[in-house]
Formats: sequence, structure tokens, C-alpha cells
Amino acid sequence: MSEPILMKGNEAVAEAAIAAGCRYFFGYPITPQSEVLEHLARRLPEEGGAYIQAESEVSAINMVFGAACAGARVMTASSSPGISLMQEGISYIASAQLPAVLVNIMRGSPGLGGIHPSQADYFQSVKGGGHGDYKLVVLAPSSVQELIDHTVLAFEIAEKYRTPVMVFGDAMMGQMMEPVFLPEAEPAPIDRSWATTGMKNREKPNIIHTLYLPADDLENHCQRLFAKYREIQRQEQLHTAYLTDDADILVVAYGIMSRVARAAVEMAREDGIKAGLFRPITLWPFPDQALFQAASHAQAVITAEISMGQMIEDVRLAIKDKVPVELFNRIGLVPNPDEIYEAIKKKAQEVKVSA
Repeated sequence: MSEPILMKGNEAVAEAAIAAGCRYFFGYPITPQSEVLEHLARRLPEEGGAYIQAESEVSAINMVFGAACAGARVMTASSSPGISLMQEGISYIASAQLPAVLVNIMRGSPGLGGIHPSQADYFQSVKGGGHGDYKLVVLAPSSVQELIDHTVLAFEIAEKYRTPVMVFGDAMMGQMMEPVFLPEAEPAPIDRSWATTGMKNREKPNIIHTLYLPADDLENHCQRLFAKYREIQRQEQLHTAYLTDDADILVVAYGIMSRVARAAVEMAREDGIKAGLFRPITLWPFPDQALFQAASHAQAVITAEISMGQMIEDVRLAIKDKVPVELFNRIGLVPNPDEIYEAIKKKAQEVKVSA
């Protein structure tokens, strides 16, 4: 294994995309993810690829759409308001069943909000921000190394299922620096017989479209999409569980918040409180059965989010009202472990009193 190198999160995403075989990137600068663009603007030409700064996020996502149609391994990156502008194009890419990777280095919202860390785009991406019936696979890394690993994984899943995949970062992960290992192996070649690459060695052209005027055609198309989504749900759920086997208080957190929550769980254990951490890695498909199992012996669940509470809805659905679920949240900042520990301690005392 090569020696670790110190990298900023945004630059790590860019290098991971190159390692995954991405040679085309289209985007528009927005804080706090602009270093992704800056790094790829320099590096892609060195790798025989192409970078284009579009005139807007709307243009960028439609360039991604076009490149994906031609079979290119392609990516875009933005931050919350920019991802909002891309929603129509994302819907088209999903309908056309095209592989593409989208990176969201989230900032505070709604509106312009601020450039602080946030997890407030959960609804937008996990529930589908664009029009129509479709799903995005959403991966939630918690470190700069995982930004790399999950970017590579995003390309693999996108190609395997011919579907857009989003990597869910935030302002802190995008700007922080950590030692990382970059992947060394080149991606395996894939079948692109579906791509619009002309008539060479073909009897008829490939046509990629998203328009289905007869109602039966549209219904059949959506049924095919959701058959694929069901297969993704069966095969691609990812999570980690920490000290959950005997946990009375279960904390559920993802991304950067999960690192703080883990430290809080360790503080609680030192204080004699049986706390545990469940971390969803795929926000969709959400690891609901694994969470239900992790919460089966708990007396209370706390979801820790940098939002007004969005993942908490999926947590409650997964747990099926078997255990009370409460929210710990901050807006625009990452709390310190003491804050989550105090929430765990308070809940443990309440459970003990009511037991």
C-alpha cells in the first residue's frame, strides 16, 4: 500500500473520480465545493479528459446528461442551491437510465442560507427532488477517506445499475484535511452497448429518450425502473453499528455528525450508560431492517442531524413505533461530543425514571 497523503476533502473527491475512470466533468462554482472544480480543471487535461465550466448549474447537468448518453464516465459537483437547479436534469438522467455521479457538498439552507456545514438536503435527494417517480442512490461518507471510497463506489453502482448516484458531503468534510490513501487500481472496462455511439457494428441506432406518450408505455417504463430500484434495495444497503448489541440509548447519525455521535457514545459508556451508534451509509436505500434490529433492545432512540430533522422520518418508519424517537439537532454547525452526550444522559435518566 502506498504512503498516506494529506488532502482536503474537495480535492480528494476530484482525485477519487479520476481514479474511478471519470474523464468528463461539467460544473459551476459554488462555495463550499469549488475546489472540486478547480482541481479537476487542472487534472483532467493531464489525464486525457475534459473539464467544462458551464454557464450555470442547469447547463452543467444537461452536459452530464449528454455525455452519459454517449457512454462517458461523467460527474458533476455542486452545493445545495446548485443541486436544486439541477433537479430537472437529474430526473431526466434517472428516467433515461444513465450512469452518472453527483456530489453535493452541502451548505446551510433554505435559500442562499450560509456556507456552513449542513445535512438539510436529505429530503431533496433521498425523497427525490425532481419531478416524477424515480430514486437516487445516496451515499453518506463521514471522513475524507470515505469521500474517496464512496466516490469510487458511486461510479461502480452507477455503472452496475445504470442510474445516477449522489455522494452526500458537507462543508466541513469538503474543507477539512485528513491523511488518505488514494485507490491505485484502474476500473474494469464495462459494457456500453446501450450508448449512443453511432452505427459502428450495429444493425440499428441506439435511441435514448424519456418521452412516453402512450400511457401503457409510461407505466411499463416506471415499472421497469422500480424493479431495478427493488434490486438495489436488496443488494446495496450499507451501514455500520457500534456498541448496539446491548444499547439502551441508540443514537442514529450519518456523515460528519456520526463521528461526533460516536465520541458521545464512548463518553456515555465511560459514565455507565449503555449507548450505541447506528450509522446509515446508504441514505437510499435506507438500511431499515438493520436499524430495526439494532433498536430492538433499546429503550429510546436519538437521531442526531445538522438540520431541523429529516432523517428522523425514515428512522421512525424503520423502527415502526416500537421505541420512542427524539431529535438532537444543530443548524449550520457541527456540535461537540459533550452536547450529544448530555442529550444521551438526559434521555437515560428519563427512561430510568419511567421504567
